Amino acid sequence: MADLVAPFRGERYAAVDRLSVLIAPPYDVIDAVERARYAAVDRDNIVHIMLPEAPPGAAEQERYRVAAERLAAWRREVVLRRDPEPVLYVLAQDFTLPTGERRTRRGVFAAVAAEGYEPRRIRPHEHTHAGPKADRLALMRATATNIESIFLLAPDHDRALANAVTAASSGRPDATAELNGVDIRLWIVRNPSPFPLPPSPLYIADGHHRYETASAYALENPAADRVLALIVSAQDPGLAVLPTHRVIFGAGREVERLLPRWRDWFDVQPVAAGRDPLAVLAALGRDGTACLVADRSRILALLFKAGALPDRLPSLAHSAAVRDLDVARIESLVVKEVLAAGTSTPVVRFVPDGNEALGMVQHGGAAVAVLLNPTKVEQVFAVADAGDVMPPKSTYFIPKVPSGLVLRPLP
Repeated sequence: MADLVAPFRGERYAAVDRLSVLIAPPYDVIDAVERARYAAVDRDNIVHIMLPEAPPGAAEQERYRVAAERLAAWRREVVLRRDPEPVLYVLAQDFTLPTGERRTRRGVFAAVAAEGYEPRRIRPHEHTHAGPKADRLALMRATATNIESIFLLAPDHDRALANAVTAASSGRPDATAELNGVDIRLWIVRNPSPFPLPPSPLYIADGHHRYETASAYALENPAADRVLALIVSAQDPGLAVLPTHRVIFGAGREVERLLPRWRDWFDVQPVAAGRDPLAVLAALGRDGTACLVADRSRILALLFKAGALPDRLPSLAHSAAVRDLDVARIESLVVKEVLAAGTSTPVVRFVPDGNEALGMVQHGGAAVAVLLNPTKVEQVFAVADAGDVMPPKSTYFIPKVPSGLVLRPLP
C-alpha cells in the first residue's frame, strides 16, 4: 500500500444536536456500570454497538449478531449518515489537566494502513493480550465497520500537521459535543488534497489491540486494509501524557523495612510538611529518575543515583530505551519491592491523578502510594524505534479519543 494515510467516507450521527448523548469513551476504559449508564442515556448511544449485550438467555457470542443487526437498523433509519465523498475530520478537545491547566489537543481522523508492524510504518510500544483482540475481531467480522478509532502520534518535526489542523479548526465547527467535562469540536475537511498527511513512521499512543485486530481482519478481507485513526502531532501544544501512579493495598508493607535496600539505588529524603509533593516530584524529575513513596505517616522522595542501575535485575533486561525509563526503574526497584514486602496478597490500583493517589493512602485505606513523573513522548518513540515495549501502565494520554464521532464502514 503506497499511501500510509488517506481520506475516507466516514459515517456520522445525523442528529448532530444530540451528539453529547450518543458518544462514549473507548471500550477499554468503560466498566460494566459505566456501560449501563451510557446505554441508558440514549437508545442510540454508541455503546450499544461498541459493547453489545446478548439477549437474556442467549449465548454470549450472540452479542456480536445483536451489534450487527442494530447497526444495520441505524443505517436504515438514518440514525447514521455516510458522507458522500472521501474527507478528513479535524478534532479539537478542550480539557483540564489535574493541575487545573486548560489545554486544547487537535488531531485529524484518517484511514491508516492496517498492515501490521513488520513494515515498521506503524510502531507499537505495548504488549497486547489475546482476549481483547478476539473480542474486537468478532465485532469487526460481524459489523464490517471500524466502530472506534485508534490514536496515533506523528513526529511532525516540520510542524506541517500541527499547522494544518490549527488552520482547519479556525472556523465554525461542523459538530460540537461534550463528554465527561471535555468539550469537543469537529470540522470536515471536504477538500483534503492540500492537507499534509503525515509520513511514516507513526506511533501508537492508544489502541494497540484495535490496530492488531484490524491488521488481522485485513488478512481475511484484503479490501479492508485500512483502519480509522486519530493522528496527533507530537508538536501539538495540547498533547498531554500523565503518569500512572501505583497505589498498593495490603497489610505488612512497612516502608521503614525497605529503606536500607532503596538507599543502595536512591538518595532518600522526606518531603517537608507544607510543601507541594507533586511540585517536589516534578523538580526532582528534571535532574533524573525520581519518585515519591507515601504511607500513612510520611512522604519520601527518592532520587535515582547515577550509575546505580543493577544490570542483574531480569525485569530490566531490555533495551537501553526501556532501562532509561523512570517507570521501568521505579517498577523494578520500588514497586516490586513494596509488593514483595508483606505476607498478604497485594492489590494494585493505577491512578493518573497524584493528589487522588495520595488521598487513597491518607484516607482510603491504601498502604503505600508510589508516584511517578510522566513518560515523555520522545521516550515512547525511542522504545518503539528500538522494537521494545514499555512496562504496563507506562503512559496515560488524555483526553481519550471519543467513540461515535466518526465510524468507518469497511469494504
